Amino acid sequence: MALVSDLTTKVLFETEKGYSYQCDLTNSIIINFIDTVSSYKIQDFLIFQRKVNSVDILNMLYDLSDQSDAQLIETTKRNFSRNLTICEIVQLRDLLNGTKFTLTLHSMLCNIVNVELI
Repeated sequence: MALVSDLTTKVLFETEKGYSYQCDLTNSIIINFIDTVSSYKIQDFLIFQRKVNSVDILNMLYDLSDQSDAQLIETTKRNFSRNLTICEIVQLRDLLNGTKFTLTLHSMLCNIVNVELI
């Protein structure tokens, strides 16, 4: 069973709090963050990544009310719905941005290899 798993998944990025991988069978990005696993098509992943990056961390830090200590982060298709603290939002950003960087780098390398083969 491990052999099938190795052939169909590729780890993209890993942090202390989670990791992401690409599943070739479902053509999706899987995010495992603090024991929450969610699956995204590439377009949904990019939307989720932009949404997490748009959270105003500085405003949360300077706001002294109890409500600003955490924020509900949800995706449109309900793949991910959690109330995250400021630290967890920063850690999720790190995971999502690292995953996007890896995808972008892989795409650029594939384009260069394809140009050189022609």
